[in-house]
Amino acid sequence: MAVAARFVPSVLGSRAFRQYFLGQSLSVLGDGLRTLAIPLFAYHLTHSALSTAASLACEIGPFSIFSLVGGSLADRLNRKYLMIASDAIRCLVMTGFAVAYAFGVLTMPMIYGGLIVISLCAAAFLSGQASSIPYLVGQERSTEAVSVLIGAENFSNLVMPTLGGALFAIFGPLPALAANAATYLGSQLSLMRIPTLGPDDAIGVPSARHVWDDIVLGFRTLFADTGMRSQALLAFAFNALGFGGYSILIPFLKRTFGATDRDVGFFLGIMAIGAICGTIFATVNARRWPFGRALVIAYAIDALVFLPVIFTRHIWIAAVAWALSSAVANFEVSQIIGFRLRVAPPEQVGRVMGAVRLVVLGGMLPGIFFFGWIADHRSAHLSVTISAVGFVALAALAACMPAIRNETR
Repeated sequence: MAVAARFVPSVLGSRAFRQYFLGQSLSVLGDGLRTLAIPLFAYHLTHSALSTAASLACEIGPFSIFSLVGGSLADRLNRKYLMIASDAIRCLVMTGFAVAYAFGVLTMPMIYGGLIVISLCAAAFLSGQASSIPYLVGQERSTEAVSVLIGAENFSNLVMPTLGGALFAIFGPLPALAANAATYLGSQLSLMRIPTLGPDDAIGVPSARHVWDDIVLGFRTLFADTGMRSQALLAFAFNALGFGGYSILIPFLKRTFGATDRDVGFFLGIMAIGAICGTIFATVNARRWPFGRALVIAYAIDALVFLPVIFTRHIWIAAVAWALSSAVANFEVSQIIGFRLRVAPPEQVGRVMGAVRLVVLGGMLPGIFFFGWIADHRSAHLSVTISAVGFVALAALAACMPAIRNETR
């Protein structure tokens, strides 16, 4: 386990973590453009909420499943090279998207296939990331480190969608696709400068039997811990409702408020302002309150501040309400991931996080397809209404669960 990083006054006081942070920041800047450009392109091409949501499903589904293998790889292979290889493949896919669009041959099947490859690489990359954070800064500072990284992602979500919306309206998706490829290249170069991300004793590529044993161990550790198990199952339901509603955001804005592509970009930028505020709050207050109590209160606030979205007729009031919800949600995410990294055995972090991801992210797929179907066959507004009301019910359920409410680790 590495070392002196735990004695510095800030996680950014570690030179290795600063270099690591730079690489991740470059990567998420490009992702911020792609996550706007691809759904907008899909909607313009198909005018279907379900087809637009399916582009997100192609990223979430394979990611959640392959995270099981990614966790095994991260605990056994050199994480630095695993992450660099993942970024290299993602760079090639995004370059292929850009070239195909430039020649006018980019189609939805090509996008779906490419997103699946990106998703598989992201699973390996983020498994390496989750395992390397405690290695770089120590388990007790994992929440702070996670908050800093999420802060970079939220800053990207503030700047990139606003810029991307304007660029898309003028030039289409090509600038976003090319920029995303370039940022993956920058991330590789940054990671190359870090001496090591662990593990101290890399075992090598696991056999199929070892992968299976690692998957079983990850699930066994997850479900043996009452706190992690309860939180993961609750997160499954929250993600089904929350991400299902988010997946049809573009059709919701266009059909309910008549939003332009530029309006969509500004809306996402306002959401990101809220997310940044939530991340800053989580960083400053990383361990100030008992985990369970803070999470239950955050769930209640999150559910209540989102309700104006379903009642207002003004897009910017909806944007502010969604931004407030994003602020609280990012506080929740920072606390939850930090909790898992503290509780999971250090030598099993990758495997446990892989099992958690499958359970937690598994809720997104049914949510995406259910809410996409409702949006196409009933209305996008009804989809968001179901999401909002469901969130209120789940927040009340969380407050009634002792395994969540009383968790103090």
